[in-house]
Amino acid sequence: MLDHLLEAVDIAVKDGKAKSRNELIPNALGLELAALRRYEIDNAFEGMSADQQYLQEVRRLSEEFLNSDWGAFRQGEPG
Repeated sequence: MLDHLLEAVDIAVKDGKAKSRNELIPNALGLELAALRRYEIDNAFEGMSADQQYLQEVRRLSEEFLNSDWGAFRQGEPG
């Protein structure tokens, strides 16, 4: 598998899609690690949708800000 990857890297460099192996490989690893981090963050937030205590707090805050949000919206309306 590693030989296949290095061959693909060499082709990308030859075709001008990357300046060098030394540039492409760390960039590709950085992109993959960033994708893994986003996945971890998404998974952490996924649990919030089933957390009843959190959902109650969100509803409470939404109700608390309803009047001020509506007032701010109406001030922005023309005429």
